[in-house]
Amino acid sequence: MINLSSLDINKKNLVIRVDMNVPINNDGNVLDATRIEACIPTINYAIANNSKVLLVSHLGRPTEGNFEEKFSLKPVAEKLQKILNKPVELIKDLDSDSIFKSETNIQVLENIRFFEGEKGNCQSLGKDLASLGDIYVFDAFGTAHREQASTHAAIENASTACAGLLLEKENEFLTKALDNYQSPYVAVIGGAKVSTKLELIKYINTVADKIIVGGGIANTFIKASGLNIGRSLVEDSMIDIAKSIFEQGKIILPSTVVTSKSFEGDDIKEKSVTDISDDEMILDLYLEDDTIEVINEAQTILWNGPIGVFENYKFEKGTKELSQAIAKSKAFSLAGGGETLSAINKYINSDDVSYCSTGGGAFLEFMEGKVLPSIKALNLKKNGR
Repeated sequence: MINLSSLDINKKNLVIRVDMNVPINNDGNVLDATRIEACIPTINYAIANNSKVLLVSHLGRPTEGNFEEKFSLKPVAEKLQKILNKPVELIKDLDSDSIFKSETNIQVLENIRFFEGEKGNCQSLGKDLASLGDIYVFDAFGTAHREQASTHAAIENASTACAGLLLEKENEFLTKALDNYQSPYVAVIGGAKVSTKLELIKYINTVADKIIVGGGIANTFIKASGLNIGRSLVEDSMIDIAKSIFEQGKIILPSTVVTSKSFEGDDIKEKSVTDISDDEMILDLYLEDDTIEVINEAQTILWNGPIGVFENYKFEKGTKELSQAIAKSKAFSLAGGGETLSAINKYINSDDVSYCSTGGGAFLEFMEGKVLPSIKALNLKKNGR
């Protein structure tokens, strides 16, 4: 894969696919600029090398072929302008006469999902995007698992295509955890459903020394171990698979959990996992001393998903203690997934984790050992061409 940093981009026009799919409220204010800020190093690198940039991103799920104001990238462009303290121009059409021809060095193309053919990986749209500039730069790791016009066809059709600084960094750190890890290797996998992370759990089970499970995933494993979980969130269709994985001896289940009769927190109790009543739900779990020791002794830690309903302060203790334990660890730690990053931002500093991935689904698929479509397309470009 060719990286932007290895190419001569002086005075070149760069079309950069970024991921600025950020939450925006009804007043048009960006609620979380993390994804916009992740694009800044590549933008600054381009500008420092006398290049002009056209940024391409999606936002939400509009109907293709229709402009919908609530999905416009106008608030994103305005936020980017404030962050950079440089003019940013919003471009509404692919055939606009002002693309790369105005005095503004930074332009943002309107939501790529407004254009017909994006989701279908339309070759025609891909060719149009690829032909806009001298180099097509893919820097949207969070969309690298999707075969769409801006994430795949444009790379294939570009005369020159490369990875941006963010993608280069993601590839480096995720590959380290995937292929060049040091043991003991500990994985923490939380979230609601085993089914959404089954392939990750299966793969990690072949390489990790221990797997700490949380959330609904833990409930499924607890039930698979033969214990009662009351009315807790569970995937009964995954019980047999969970049982076969559990029997391999790497899954760490909690001994102490927090139960309630509702998500709001009615009749909260801390109790043994062996003592759950039929009318209770497990909404948080605690890390035992020996589990903390497993984290302390780890050389590599992969973290994806909270271990309790941490959005409610009544059920945040487990995820908070997990965050703090990982922060104190000397291991190479890799975290990914939106809820995981929210927990990090809530309880510790992002610098306390070796690397925080910007990907959700892309992070999961990469860590399952899959070659993502966008990365595959970049790998097939010889010498960036």
